[in-house]
Amino acid sequence: MANQRNYQKEMEQVISRQKQDGHVPALLLHSCCAPCSSYVLETLSRDFSITVFYYNPNIYPEEEYWKRVEEQKEFIRRLPAVHPISFMEGVYDKENFYQTVKGMEQIPEGGERCFACFRLRLGEAVKKAKEENFDYVTTTLTISPMKNAGKLNEIGEELCKKEGVCWLPSDFKKKNGYKRSTELSREYGMYRQDYCGCVFSLREREQEKKEHLAQSSKE
Repeated sequence: MANQRNYQKEMEQVISRQKQDGHVPALLLHSCCAPCSSYVLETLSRDFSITVFYYNPNIYPEEEYWKRVEEQKEFIRRLPAVHPISFMEGVYDKENFYQTVKGMEQIPEGGERCFACFRLRLGEAVKKAKEENFDYVTTTLTISPMKNAGKLNEIGEELCKKEGVCWLPSDFKKKNGYKRSTELSREYGMYRQDYCGCVFSLREREQEKKEHLAQSSKE
């Protein structure tokens, strides 16, 4: 049976309860990149004190990783936020990613390899949230139309239950969240990559471009 939960509505209910209590919770927000974080930070900084946790050992090549890190820091610096936003970087342990997805290299993007990658990154975020006593933890990944929000929330909730941490449900693409992220990217002149991040997604994107060019040349 398909997952019928409305994660956006669930998040709004959490925020409403916190407002009634007069509490500004501390949120550890796992971010995959500055463009995806843009709308999320603009919106959630009204109700949370946010620490952006940049843990993405999947990013390839290395210069791409550092480019995304600097873009994330720059956006945080420039964004006028109601509550403070800070930055925390995880370890760029590339080999951990390759070990995690070993044997799944040929699985197309959006399948089990991606789910294993989600679990790796969210696992580190949940661990950090517990260590640092954050009130909530969540990820920007649900803003992408290419990402399975149901699976991301399922993994996040499972990991949080094991660690005794509160997961903030989300589906940030709702209410034109993805559209707003593209607007903010243009407004701030952000570098916006055209592939998810790992070497496998890069290869898929390059192949798609080649096929598109080949098709265009025939027309």
